[in-house]
Amino acid sequence: LRIATLFDSRAAQLGFAMNKRKFEEPKTSSVESHLVSCSPFQPQYEPEEKIRTVVVENFPMLGKAAAWRFLEWVQENPKGVCSLPTGKTPEYFIKWVQRILQGWQTPEIKEEAKKFGLADAKPELDQLTFVQIDEFYPISPQQHNSFHYYVSEYYIKGFGLDPSKALLMDCSKIGLDLTAPSFGPTGEPQDHHQMSMEDVWPDGHVDLTLRTRDPQTRLERLQQRVLRQVDQWCADYEGKIRALGGIGFFMGGIGPDGHVAFNCQGCDHFSTTRMDQLNYASQAAAAGDLGGIEAVRKRKVITIGLGTVTFNPDCVALICAAGEAKAQVVQRAVEEAPHVNFPATALHKLPRATFFLTAGAAKLLSRRQLAILATREKVDDELVERALVSLCCKRRKRLLDLTEEDLQSCPFAQEVLRRCGRPLSLCATQVRETLIRKIERGCQVRENAKFLHTEPHHDDIMLGYLPSVLRHTRVSSNQHHFVCATSGFNSVSNKHMLMLLERVERFVASPTFQRLCKVDYFSSNGPSAIDFRRRDVWKFLDGIAAADHELRDEGAARRLVYNLCVIFGDSVADGDSSKLLTRVKGLKDYFAKQYAGQKDEKDIQTLKGSCREFEAECVWGYIGWQLPNISHLRLGFYTADIFAPEPTQQRDVLPVLRLLQELQPDVVTVALDPEASGPDTHYKVLQAVTAALQQYSDGTKKKDITVWGYRNVWFRFEPHEVSTIIPVSLQTISTLNHMFLNSFESQRNAEFPAYEIEGPFCAMSQRVQVQQYDMIETCLGYEWFHKHDSPLIRATRGLVFLREMTVQQLLAESRALRQQTENI
Repeated sequence: LRIATLFDSRAAQLGFAMNKRKFEEPKTSSVESHLVSCSPFQPQYEPEEKIRTVVVENFPMLGKAAAWRFLEWVQENPKGVCSLPTGKTPEYFIKWVQRILQGWQTPEIKEEAKKFGLADAKPELDQLTFVQIDEFYPISPQQHNSFHYYVSEYYIKGFGLDPSKALLMDCSKIGLDLTAPSFGPTGEPQDHHQMSMEDVWPDGHVDLTLRTRDPQTRLERLQQRVLRQVDQWCADYEGKIRALGGIGFFMGGIGPDGHVAFNCQGCDHFSTTRMDQLNYASQAAAAGDLGGIEAVRKRKVITIGLGTVTFNPDCVALICAAGEAKAQVVQRAVEEAPHVNFPATALHKLPRATFFLTAGAAKLLSRRQLAILATREKVDDELVERALVSLCCKRRKRLLDLTEEDLQSCPFAQEVLRRCGRPLSLCATQVRETLIRKIERGCQVRENAKFLHTEPHHDDIMLGYLPSVLRHTRVSSNQHHFVCATSGFNSVSNKHMLMLLERVERFVASPTFQRLCKVDYFSSNGPSAIDFRRRDVWKFLDGIAAADHELRDEGAARRLVYNLCVIFGDSVADGDSSKLLTRVKGLKDYFAKQYAGQKDEKDIQTLKGSCREFEAECVWGYIGWQLPNISHLRLGFYTADIFAPEPTQQRDVLPVLRLLQELQPDVVTVALDPEASGPDTHYKVLQAVTAALQQYSDGTKKKDITVWGYRNVWFRFEPHEVSTIIPVSLQTISTLNHMFLNSFESQRNAEFPAYEIEGPFCAMSQRVQVQQYDMIETCLGYEWFHKHDSPLIRATRGLVFLREMTVQQLLAESRALRQQTENI
């Protein structure tokens, strides 16, 4: 009873403090005031929005805005406590902070500082206390993909912070100070030498059940002691933060499940610093950083808690998000009431907390969509389609069944129809006819056409619009050329390379290898060279057809032997495999010693990329297309660096231009992705292809080129954004899955998966196509599909969305995306 009374009393105190805090006026930020004055939006639309939200033009501007807000806080709190994020989100934040500080006395920066309302004195960062937000455990601080390395490189060194004032998470030391004696089950002393992480966690796997169960071995007893020491370290870390008065400036991103720091969906809003387990969505998002999801699953994370962030009621908390991919989690974080399902809603209690968003990330904030609508001079048919399709999906009704009551339930749709001046029944009929025309267009097949299919990664075409490729490749008068812009080495794991090298060892020991050496099979020169490379693919596909794994493996091994000879200069022309086997042994040692996600040497990157290129050739071999109708550009902007370079004319545009001049295509396909979390690979390839197309069109005066814009598992079109809707049957879905799982061996186990589904990307593609079908089927009705005269439409179980454009329309679209993503 006493405990319950104390709890109720404490809860009442907390509730009183929270209610009191709710009505406090936040301290005015000159930076935020300036940003709002430059925006078409108010800072907050109550009651829908529960937290202030500032929308900026593009990703670099997001970093610039956060930089000025941070430096404003530094001027007010020169000895304050700050926590700053890792990853790609803060790229422009880091660049702008450094640029501002280095150019503080220049007229340009002085003018900017005046606009943002900063004082004249240069912000000094050397007295700040830095608090690391989170870290994987166990991980060496020397690894370039550890967060400790990141903050040391970009914040401690990059910003000139005092390392002695920093609270960092060095996992090579945490929990290893076992000074107290311990004894085994029979009372004998447990002797421990100077231990390392590798001694305690030899395979990198951390078993949190040891917190609650009895250890079964000496190693488990040691691990349990270390775990409890880590837990105590976390409690001490939390205590140090609170002793400093809490965090004064917190900046973070928001994860696919809405996580802030590593406080995943379902996390207690009063949580403190702790070791925890990531959920699947967060594991998938982190896979690219740690070299694959297997490496992530082994590890746990140490993270500050939501209660850590909100402990200081005066904390300036910024959540930064860029791109349409974040729109759903942002909408929930901003508009939902505080709930454990939405971790960022814990920040609602902070008067000085703000979301900094790009337009794409703010796309689903309801009142802001109404504000944008109010600025439009007229409402066109595309906007009516968007509103009514969305209303159908929300109400789960056909277009023709929508009522005025349904319309009243959606302020956006209601305002759109009011502005367009047409009755609901007429608008619904027109949208229905538009959707039907798009599907009928998707059933058509072009003839006597030359296609240039471009993709940023080797599986983008397949995942994006394979059903259309299949139909158009069945027409013998069509010509097709498939080109991948990047090498793709970042998506090939070391474990996969070890498996491929073992195939090579088995193949080299076979009589077939000796026979092929006699005909100079592995040479890159001579008239038969391209035919030999085709034969690699033929053997691989023969093995798949015959369910003969040895034959399949031989095809892959043939190509890898060739690649090893070309990349490293080893020759096997005389049948002497000793140099090759020495090379293979050295590579196996290399991959075994590399930690997951470690940056590879240049030759190794080329070798990994060549494995992806062979996989792509096998995919197109399924439908009869082979070298030289497949090109691998290996554009130079694609690197393993955290912040990759931008495309250039000489390095990245010219290879595409030469291909256009050589092929003279009628149809060019491009991955037409919107603003993402900055200028990523898809966006950069789009800009390179667009620039090449513009130069080709201007040079040849050819104006009849058709462009197909597609998307796949990362981003999706809405129906109003597309011109063509392609029916997908179960047979086609089955074909896609078979092609993907057999050809893309490096992706079969989904080391770098989508966060929305636990499985390979073909499963994600299937889900997207089925979801798009569900959307259109809801609008048109089940019977429209299944009682249709066409068997193609009757068989439909999925849909692919495409946007058909002219070159000039692509240029306009690309420029619009560029304005969303860059400062131009």
